[in-house]
Amino acid sequence: MSSAKATGREETVCSIARTLEVVGDKWTLLILREAALRRVTRFADFRRELGIAPDLLTGRLGSLVDEGIMEKRPYREPGSRTRYSYHLTPAGEELRLILAALQQWGDVHRTPARGPAHLRRSAAGGRPVSVAFVDDAGTVLPVTDVEFAPSQGLAR
Repeated sequence: MSSAKATGREETVCSIARTLEVVGDKWTLLILREAALRRVTRFADFRRELGIAPDLLTGRLGSLVDEGIMEKRPYREPGSRTRYSYHLTPAGEELRLILAALQQWGDVHRTPARGPAHLRRSAAGGRPVSVAFVDDAGTVLPVTDVEFAPSQGLAR
């Protein structure tokens, strides 16, 4: 449940602000990175990969489930109790685009000395992939050629 709903405040019209209410902290984005890029699903694996405190991980995974970004699935190892794995929903899979855009920006503007940790490639042919603005005719536009115009949703 978004914080606007939880507090009774009026919901913000800004899509960026609403999105940040759900995925706007470092740990949440890193959990999503592990789920989207490395296909991590188990609590212990998230903990090991991220070095995150269990209470923080529990809270962030719970929020992602509540927001419909991840779903919880039970599993049971032989001789162990039932545990849960966490899988991206279709809405969560769509966040791969945001993660790729953040990665692309970081590769250009915050390049580590040894190069990027992951490369974006097409699944079919292994060709390099870039995140870009594409208009309704399929034309890729330079970032400087895109403007954000107010919509009717902004009017009160």
